[in-house]
Amino acid sequence: MRIVLAGGSGQIGAVLKRAFAADDVTVLSRSGDVRWDGRTLGAWTNTLDGADALINLAGRTVDCRYTADNRRAIMDSRLESTHVLREAIAQADVPPRVWLQSSTATIYADTYGPANAEDGTLGGNEPNLPDTWRFSIDVARRWEEAAAGAATRTVLLRSAMVMSPDRGGVFDTLRTLVRRGLGGRAGSGRQFVSWIHDVDFANAIKLLIAREDIDGPVNLAAPEPLPYRDFMAALRKAEGMPFGLPATKWMLEAGAFLMRTETELVLKSRRVVPGRLVEAGFTFTHPTWPEAARDLVARRRAS
Repeated sequence: MRIVLAGGSGQIGAVLKRAFAADDVTVLSRSGDVRWDGRTLGAWTNTLDGADALINLAGRTVDCRYTADNRRAIMDSRLESTHVLREAIAQADVPPRVWLQSSTATIYADTYGPANAEDGTLGGNEPNLPDTWRFSIDVARRWEEAAAGAATRTVLLRSAMVMSPDRGGVFDTLRTLVRRGLGGRAGSGRQFVSWIHDVDFANAIKLLIAREDIDGPVNLAAPEPLPYRDFMAALRKAEGMPFGLPATKWMLEAGAFLMRTETELVLKSRRVVPGRLVEAGFTFTHPTWPEAARDLVARRRAS
């Protein structure tokens, strides 16, 4: 296949480049195979003609403090890149057969109740919702809206946290906490963690490219989200760490300030399940976290 990865220089790009190593993959980025600025049309648009799939991963990292400048960069980088890709698709002689557009599972409500499939409750109306959480939901909604009306089949990837053994990713961060004895309960520990193993993420992408009957939002998440306390306990066991110090909410706030990030990534309860993937017959290689954690720890140690 011929695959175009827009903004494919990060962790998710690395996961997909491994998965499509036998295919023709072109990365659009400021330092990739083909240069683009994520805002304006240019010679890069030629790569879209006749492509089997366009996968948009572009967007400034959300692992930062949500200052006014960072909020603007997070929002603009997503909307501008999505708008210009939609325009490029419209102008292509032979548009890509499918556009897989990044979104996020954080679009769903903070919940401890029933899990959210694609028809679940979107966030933004919860009482006492922190401003930073409301901002993330607004980003997700507008990001999806920016892809509407594209001149090809469009799939919105409402992805949970992708766990891969690569350095610098979310799994790497969590494993580092565990190895330092800090991988205990965060806040109440009851908040749900939604996640997906990198192999299942890549295989789900392949299924979505092949299945021409699927469009719209699709949850990319393992079928068994679990409370944070259980999630970290399984990771500690996989790593062979017998203890993990707990962190109260105020400790997390102080730590997030020092690390220049936000506590939403830890404290928001994301309980998301892969309704449409399961309906499409997708089989997870790593459906449960304890086994997935063992695999990821082993791969990281071997790297």
